Amino acid sequence: MAPRVLVSDELSETAVQIFRDRGVEVDYMPKLGKDKEALAAVIDQYDGLAIRSATKATEKLLAAATRLKVIGRAGIGVDNVDIPAASKKGVIVMNTPFGNSITTAEHAIAMMFAAARQLPEANASTHAGKWEKSKFMGVELYNKTLGVIGAGNIGGIVCDRAIGLHMKVVAYDPFLSEERAKTLGVHKVELDELLARADFITLHVPLTDKTRNILSAENLAKTKKGVRIINCARGGLIDEKALAEALKSGHVAAAALDVFEVEPATENPLFNLPNVVCTPHLGASTTEAQENVALQVAEQMSDFLLTGAVQNALNMPNVTAEEAAVMGPWIKLASHLGAFIGQMTEEPIKAINILYDGTVAGMNLAALNSAVIAGVLKTQNPDVNLVSAPIVAKDKGIQISTTRQDKTGTFDAYIKVTMVTDTRERSVAGTCFSDGKPRFIQIKGINIDAEIGEHMLYTTNEDVPGIIGLLGMTMGKNNVNIANFTLGRSGAGQEAIAILYLDEALDPKVVNTLESTGMFQQVKPLQFEVA
Repeated sequence: MAPRVLVSDELSETAVQIFRDRGVEVDYMPKLGKDKEALAAVIDQYDGLAIRSATKATEKLLAAATRLKVIGRAGIGVDNVDIPAASKKGVIVMNTPFGNSITTAEHAIAMMFAAARQLPEANASTHAGKWEKSKFMGVELYNKTLGVIGAGNIGGIVCDRAIGLHMKVVAYDPFLSEERAKTLGVHKVELDELLARADFITLHVPLTDKTRNILSAENLAKTKKGVRIINCARGGLIDEKALAEALKSGHVAAAALDVFEVEPATENPLFNLPNVVCTPHLGASTTEAQENVALQVAEQMSDFLLTGAVQNALNMPNVTAEEAAVMGPWIKLASHLGAFIGQMTEEPIKAINILYDGTVAGMNLAALNSAVIAGVLKTQNPDVNLVSAPIVAKDKGIQISTTRQDKTGTFDAYIKVTMVTDTRERSVAGTCFSDGKPRFIQIKGINIDAEIGEHMLYTTNEDVPGIIGLLGMTMGKNNVNIANFTLGRSGAGQEAIAILYLDEALDPKVVNTLESTGMFQQVKPLQFEVA
C-alpha cells in the first residue's frame, strides 16, 4: 500500500505534485491545520504530515496519530511541533534548514542597510511631503567591522556578502574551526572581543539555553558606542528592554529586528523608537524561499517514506538514500541482534555495549545504535522504533556504549552486542553475507552460522549424546515441523547450543515438556520480524 501524506497548511502545487510523482498518496487540505479538532479526527489515516507554521503538532494531536511516521516542516522553525512528544511516539520530525538560507541572509543585509541609512524613517518623511535631507545622516558599511554571532549556514552567507561590501568581518561561533574561518575570510574571535570591536552586530544562532539573551544588558554594555544591531534569527536572543534603554541612551545607534521574543508582536518596548527598524518575521518571505522549502520538504518526506532515507531530522540521525541502500541489511541485523538480547532477558538491563568491527565501523553508527536499542526494547514495548528507542532507553537509565575497531577476524565486518544486568552479561554477534541476509555468527562466545527465521527455538545444554534426538522426538510428538537446525558448542563435553527453525510459533506446553527433561539449561522460543 502506498504511503499517504496530509498537507494541512499552504504548500505550493509543485510540492504537492512531487508527492504524487513519487508514488505517495497526498491529500491537500491547507485550511485543516487551523482546525485542531478536525485535524485530530483524520490524522490517524496518514503516514506523513506536511506543515508550515499554522498547524500545531501538539502532544494531543500526536496521541491521535496512530499511523504517523514523519512530520515535515517547510521551513526552519519547529516551535509548532512538540518534538519530545513526537520522539516518544516514534515520529520523525524534519525541517528544511537550507531552503531559505539565502533569503534570510539577504534580509539581514537589507536590515543592516536600513539601520545604517535610516531608510524607513526617510521613506515615511518623504511620503509625508517633507524634504528633510539634512535630518537623515547615515553611515557607510564600507570598511566597517561586522560582528557575526553564529557563522553557520546563514551566518556564513552573511559573512560572504559583507566581505563583498568590503566590510571587515569578525565571527564568534564555538563550532567554527580555524580552517572554516579562513575559507570564509573572517577572523574568529571570542564574544567579548567581537562586542568591543564591531560597528555592526548581526545574530545567526538558534535559541537555546546558552544563547538566550546572548545580548543581555551586561553584554550590550560591552559593545562599542554607536554600534548597530541586527537580528533576523530568533526572538529571545536579545534582552529587548535592555536594548531599548541602550537605544534611548544613544549607546546603541540603531537596531533592526525581524524577530521578537513574543510573536505575533503587537506591542514591544522597541516599537516606535526612531532609531529602530522592525519587520514582521519576513526573513524567509520571498517567492523563491517559500517554493524551495516546500519542494525540499516534499522530497525529504517522500525519500523517507519510500526508501528510509532521513534528511534534516531533528530527533533521529540522518541517513542518506545511499546510506539507506547500503545499510539496510546491517540495520536489519542490528535490530535482530537487539531482539535476540531482548528476548533472552527478563531482568532489568543496566547497559548495552555495541562493538562494530571492520567495514561496518565506518557506517552511520547512530542509526545502527538506534536499531539495536529498538530491537532490545521492542520485546517489552512493541511501539518502540528507531526514533523513540534512545529516549526510552535513557528514561530507563540504560547506559549505551559504542566501540569501533578495524577488521580483526574472519569476517570483513560484524556487530557484537553485549547486554549487562545485575547478575550477568550476555552477548551475540552477527554479520551480513554477500546475499544481504543477516546471520548470527556467535552466541555466548560460541561460534555458529545461523540464519534468522521468523520462528526459532534456542536451547543450551551440556554437550552429551541424545540431545538432537530428544529435540526431534519432542517436536514430532507435538506435531511441530522443524524446517532446519543449527548447532554449536564451545568444546567436546562443554556447553552446546541448538537453534531450531520452526514453521510456526511454539506452544508453551512444548517448552515445558523440554524443560521437564532436565537436559537443558535454557529453552527459549524466539520470534523475529524477517519480512
